[in-house]
Amino acid sequence: MFFKKKLEKKTYDKLRKKPVIMVSICTGEQVAGFKDLSTGAFEEVMLIKSLKDLALFREMYGIAGEIEKIY
Repeated sequence: MFFKKKLEKKTYDKLRKKPVIMVSICTGEQVAGFKDLSTGAFEEVMLIKSLKDLALFREMYGIAGEIEKIY
């Protein structure tokens, strides 16, 4: 109740998936997730409402550098 919840570190298969942000053309809504490199399927992880959410996504999965946006 009084303490901040510890961030749970998660992993993903870096050889088969890459982190991307899917952006809606109509509404501008952004969803962070992973794109399967072989099938092109997108796996949603979390909704990005602000830069704080994006920073949380990067920290959870240990992602450094730019994340590609797909439309």
